[in-house]
Amino acid sequence: MKITIIGTGYVGLVTGACLAELGNDVFCLDVDENKIAILNGGGIPIHEPGLAEIVNRNRAIGRLRFSTDVEASVAHGQIQFIAVGTPPDEDGSADLQYVLAAARNIGKYMTDFKVVVDKSTVPVGTADRVSAAIRGELTARGPGDVIRGFSVVSNPEFLKEGAAVEDFMRPDRIVIGCASGGDGLKAHALMTQLYAPFNRNHERTYWMDVRSAEFTKYAANAMLATRISFMNELANLADKVGADIEAVRHGIGSDPRIGHSFLYAGCGYGGSCFPKDVQALERTARGYDQELLILRAVEQVNNNQKHVLGNKISERFGADLTGKHFALWGLAFKPNTDDMREASSRVLLGELLRRGATVAVHDPVAMVEAKRVLALDFAATPELLERVRFCDNQMAALQDADALVIITEWKTYRSPDFNLVRAHLKTPVIFDGRNLYEPAVMSEIGFEYYGIGRSVLARN
Repeated sequence: MKITIIGTGYVGLVTGACLAELGNDVFCLDVDENKIAILNGGGIPIHEPGLAEIVNRNRAIGRLRFSTDVEASVAHGQIQFIAVGTPPDEDGSADLQYVLAAARNIGKYMTDFKVVVDKSTVPVGTADRVSAAIRGELTARGPGDVIRGFSVVSNPEFLKEGAAVEDFMRPDRIVIGCASGGDGLKAHALMTQLYAPFNRNHERTYWMDVRSAEFTKYAANAMLATRISFMNELANLADKVGADIEAVRHGIGSDPRIGHSFLYAGCGYGGSCFPKDVQALERTARGYDQELLILRAVEQVNNNQKHVLGNKISERFGADLTGKHFALWGLAFKPNTDDMREASSRVLLGELLRRGATVAVHDPVAMVEAKRVLALDFAATPELLERVRFCDNQMAALQDADALVIITEWKTYRSPDFNLVRAHLKTPVIFDGRNLYEPAVMSEIGFEYYGIGRSVLARN
């Protein structure tokens, strides 16, 4: 099948590459000339395990191409995926300017029937706005053009950064919102054909109306964010009452009605999805005169959680950290990605630097992106960023540090040589924002250990 992907960001590039891997002829469009040049030159603008191999293989055999030619992209694919960014607007709502611009371009250049697929995460009702934008362009072209119609479909993505290729190629579900009659029947047939390879063993596709599909994406992310914030609140209470949040996690996760997923306490969630999707769903509710009180609390808890490690450090070393030096392991918001959006490390670094500390940082993948993002964060106070040392080696970051602080649960941090860690540190103190280590073990080998919901155990 001939497929067009509009947008070569995280979702678009993964979607396009994986559909090409299945034998489709995929045309990827982006207005960013630099990004297209990187992709055509053999590079990959994002870090995602396994993606480079798929992109390079399919580009070499001609099943995957990259271009800035809008008219050619519309002509290519009978199915047009819109996978552009939907950043949060000032009021928290999703900014749809790029989605609607893509829709207008389709309407401007289309000459035959198109299935237009909203792959970007968009609010309920966006498909109607996309349809209106396309129809407006068709009307503006006048009655002389022969147009065979179009249908707008919602097909939200459920990709985890760091496991996106696996998630796409082995999905646990495929959600498709499609009209039930007219051109919707054509769209249903084409989408069924496109996703047939994923349904050979058993049916993974959930068909529903368009608005329900749009809602499903937000509901899923809001539920996962809620579980995280719920456990973080319990972890903070566990620190006060002397309970072990890891024992609690096992205890409640064993209940099949609850399960173990997304019950890990930590220093707050980040990334491109949970923060903006929770805000966007809240904004949608306010548009209908409804308050989502639980989600408002989820967001507030997460914002507060990003300060928990800073508070623990201040309780141990004092509010004024002048003369103190810290090692920070992990900068990306999660492992297996270089994504720094809404990363907890950015909040903690700001606190430590403003309180007078110096910091040595390490991340296996995100160092380049971190330098770029932090330069923006500290644009008004560049002198603070001068107190950050970027280290290519995780052990080098420990040298003469008053404590080690762990933000991201990279595998390389899970089983370090603790004798070497202790030898490098000025004082054997660890603040573990992801509960990688066992408090009792840390105490036995001579570390002063502060976890999330486990610190009391380490000091008893």
